[in-house]
Amino acid sequence: MKAATLKSRAIALALCVGGAAFAFALVLAEDDPSAGHLWRAAVLAIACGTIAWAAIIRISTHVTGAIDLAADRLADAAGGDLASPIPPTVFQIAPRLSEAMTALFGQISANLSRIERLAMVDPVTGLPNRSSFRAACESLIASATQGACSALLFIDLDRFKAINDTHGHAAGDMLLTQVAERLRTVAANGAGAAPVVGRIAGDEFSIFVPALRQPEDADRLGHRVLEVLEAPFEIGGSELMIGASVGLAMHPLHGAQLTELMRAADAAMYRAKHLGRGRVERFGAAIQRDLAARLTLDDELRQALACNEFGLVFQPQRRVSDRGTVSVEALLRWHHPDGTRLPGSFLIRAEESGLIVDIGNKVIDDVARTLARWAAAGIEARMAINVSPRQIARADFFLRLAAALETHGAPARLIELEIGETLAMRCSPVQIAAIEALREQGATVAIDGFGTGYTNIGRLRMLPVDRIKLDRSLTAEVAGSDVARSIAQALIGLIHGIGREAVGEGIETRAQAEVLRVLGCDVIQGFGVAEPMDEDALLAWLASDAAAQPAPARLITSA
Repeated sequence: MKAATLKSRAIALALCVGGAAFAFALVLAEDDPSAGHLWRAAVLAIACGTIAWAAIIRISTHVTGAIDLAADRLADAAGGDLASPIPPTVFQIAPRLSEAMTALFGQISANLSRIERLAMVDPVTGLPNRSSFRAACESLIASATQGACSALLFIDLDRFKAINDTHGHAAGDMLLTQVAERLRTVAANGAGAAPVVGRIAGDEFSIFVPALRQPEDADRLGHRVLEVLEAPFEIGGSELMIGASVGLAMHPLHGAQLTELMRAADAAMYRAKHLGRGRVERFGAAIQRDLAARLTLDDELRQALACNEFGLVFQPQRRVSDRGTVSVEALLRWHHPDGTRLPGSFLIRAEESGLIVDIGNKVIDDVARTLARWAAAGIEARMAINVSPRQIARADFFLRLAAALETHGAPARLIELEIGETLAMRCSPVQIAAIEALREQGATVAIDGFGTGYTNIGRLRMLPVDRIKLDRSLTAEVAGSDVARSIAQALIGLIHGIGREAVGEGIETRAQAEVLRVLGCDVIQGFGVAEPMDEDALLAWLASDAAAQPAPARLITSA
């Protein structure tokens, strides 16, 4: 309240009080209307008005001061000060306002603490999340004493995804919680003081030990981690078994900064996975060379995308019954400046780095453009393309595929998606629905590399697929091994039993092709049928193959 307004209101109230006192005095002295009585009434009125004015000014000043203090305290709270007490004057003059402000600040402080905890702590395990873990480790590294030895362990759970997919996400979360508890216990009883345990990603954890008693204690800690994670986990009445791969890096030997340590520990962990899992690998010269090679490969892959160095070759697939061509598979080639590279030399790293998504998008675009070009020339050919786990995991994959087909005018019925066996078993309901929608447009779907991954037969029967391709490891010895023939026969019978077509991959000899024909295989593919070839060679091959057919037909027919 402004001072001028306060004074004007006080004067008005004082005049009212004085006037009332004057009138009251006159009423009392109505029997003696002399000048003396009038004077005394006026003096009484002035005295009452003055007292009222002074009282109002005093009270209003205290209230205004308390309100000003409360406003200042609110301004401090808006600036982040929620801990300072409410001024005593505010409590004395306006106790309800003081209590309300105290309650408000307490609630805001509790909400901020909850938000900060959610931002820094993994909600499933209660461990520090990646950001919080990094901050804690960086602080410990910055305060480390000269000559101190620290260790960073990267821990990747083995077989967690299979358990998560088989038993559900609730069971997966329970498993992660128990893993976190075991890691806390191991770290607390480990090789150094004040270790930090964090959850870095979905099934990846990390332990930082800031002060090792001796460097060898880090290796012992890593092996202890393996021991506790290999013990059974009791989840929902079932015993579940997992394992882990552990990568180890030492500070300052393998990096002075946390970023360097994390890169080294991550590389060592991938080395452990590559060597068979269930082991501890310490970062060293060999891993350093592998890491440098991977980083170089990443740069070269990005350069290859920028310079359009990726191209396609095509390998036909034949129907066994009449040797007619069923479709062609588009195979990726990298036309590197040092020579053509096969997918096996770079696709695994492209998958790990995420570059497979950009490479896959280019393949889809090239396939759609090729199909449209062939259709314009009167050649209707069904073409199979492989899809990686990272590609199909993206929400926009099927939208991109549809957009590429529409842009180039290629019908969906000429596309066949090939997905790996393990990937097929892990497809989410949303992905399966998208695959079904694509099949409704005429596309076909095949499971590639069958027999090398994890398959649930009940789930396989329900998947929206048309063809199942036996991996080359199952067909390589069918011509000379009774066991290999029995296995192939059983799998072909299974495939036919669920209403799908069986395709044999890696066929290199006539003997293999003949055995698979006898066993009932529908389609074969491999160097014994035709080698991968460029577009011009393929079109010539298709033309000669069509001419050799007993009756006029399309170059590409359904199996």
